[in-house]
Amino acid sequence: MPKHPAWVDDMIGRDALKLRVVLPILGTLALLPSNAHAQSAGLGAAGELVDPDILRVCADPSNMPFTDKSGEGFENKLAELVAAKTGRKSVSYTWFPTITGFVRNTLGANRCDIIMGYAQGDELVQNTNAYYRSAYVLVHPKSHDMEGVETIEDPRLTGKTIGVVESTPPTANMAANKLLRTAKIYPLAVDTRVTPSMGEVMIKDMLAHKIDAAVLWGPMAGYYAKELGADVTIVPLVKEKTGSRMSYRITMGVRPSDQEWKRTLNRVIRENQAEITRILLSYNVPLIDEHDNLITQ
Repeated sequence: MPKHPAWVDDMIGRDALKLRVVLPILGTLALLPSNAHAQSAGLGAAGELVDPDILRVCADPSNMPFTDKSGEGFENKLAELVAAKTGRKSVSYTWFPTITGFVRNTLGANRCDIIMGYAQGDELVQNTNAYYRSAYVLVHPKSHDMEGVETIEDPRLTGKTIGVVESTPPTANMAANKLLRTAKIYPLAVDTRVTPSMGEVMIKDMLAHKIDAAVLWGPMAGYYAKELGADVTIVPLVKEKTGSRMSYRITMGVRPSDQEWKRTLNRVIRENQAEITRILLSYNVPLIDEHDNLITQ
């Protein structure tokens, strides 16, 4: 997700989602707290190692539109909502770039209690219920000869220069359709504290006619298209017949031991889904329902 949400381990093996950097499977032992950490952490419900007064968030310090030290990311806004709905007095952050070791050095070390965005089904964390679903998308200028293209399999993409992030799920589909021959490949493992997000770079390259189109994680595509005032078509890739899946349910991630905390967060999600959706749409996140229809309100 470029860097993506910490959840993209599942997607790339994670653009995790993030449409962050890949977080390789570290094993369940990486999530288990040491005695030293357990003694210093606050005790929440049922003796869980969750701070009862402060929402302690594990996050990347420079990963828009997800999180940012400035507090401008949509996961920052969601954290504020969760804090208010769970009676926390404030939100604090453990900042760590979404590179190898993110979960181990944050949630697994008991330095924080929640990852705001994580792909459902990843074994590194315990997932809450999903609070949104999105997909990789095809982005191209409006009124372009690609209008009407809905899948990577469409022969109208042959010969096009399409931007894609290396090792993300769309590359497999593009390879199967011989589109990598003319593609522009962007690096996955970038530190956005010092390097612009690949999502931003790709949209700018498309506007500068360096590439014909871009394939990237939906939340990044929607956000940067809006920020850059790009008059583009954004097509969720939900009709692929073969290859890697392109859509993912996004959850909040907690430690496997924090069962009561997970139940609390599930209640918050259930009771505040409309507000959560409003926040996501305000960042131009392409949201899709379980039938692959776009959610617009």
